[in-house]
Amino acid sequence: MLDIPQHVAIIMDGNGRWAQSKRMPRVEGHRQGVKRVRDIVEESRKLGVRYLTLFCFSSENWNRPKEEVSALMKLFLKHLTSEIEDLLKNGVRLRVIGDKSKLPGFVQEAINSAESQTAESTDLDLILAMSYGAREEIVHSCKELCQKVKLGELDPEDVNQESFANCLYAPDVPDPDLLIRTSGEMRISNFLLWQLAYSEIVHTEVFWPDFNRDQYNACIDEYRHRDRRFGLTGEQIRAQR
Repeated sequence: MLDIPQHVAIIMDGNGRWAQSKRMPRVEGHRQGVKRVRDIVEESRKLGVRYLTLFCFSSENWNRPKEEVSALMKLFLKHLTSEIEDLLKNGVRLRVIGDKSKLPGFVQEAINSAESQTAESTDLDLILAMSYGAREEIVHSCKELCQKVKLGELDPEDVNQESFANCLYAPDVPDPDLLIRTSGEMRISNFLLWQLAYSEIVHTEVFWPDFNRDQYNACIDEYRHRDRRFGLTGEQIRAQR
């Protein structure tokens, strides 16, 4: 049986459909979805997960109706500021990856403040992917490498997987061991395309607002019963143990 995953990534999907199924406004689904985040953060810390990355707002989400985007930004602000005390108390470091320049100024300020206040916490890194797109991240890494080559800081022959990964948004964070996607969808949706190369994937039919601690533990348990191969045969893996 595998150990508890060091890094769990979650595509928190189904807020809008949850609300529609209950004949509520879509924003109500987002409000309920935010409440689940606290439960999963607390459970991750309890289980010993070291990194938790949540897909909160994609680069494509900017194309949603302006009213919905505005409500989401205000919701982010509210919870970024209200959760700081609990994050500090529980040793949680908050980090945000993505193109933060596209976020409203008031959200950027709240992010900077939260990241600064929690920078010394070491129990759990909570990484929020906001205004995030994996293809954009890959282009960002390519530009960083090109700039280093242009300045003579890096020889083109030395460009490899390691130097590329070092230019990603959070180069110090290990690749996810486990990706969870809620709501029954089976897509990666432009999320951590580089980092998910050998991650185990578990999906659940449950909409994110209904995703509770028991369901999270069930996903962790499914992961622990997997046989991670990393492109190797079963015999090769067993020989390494």
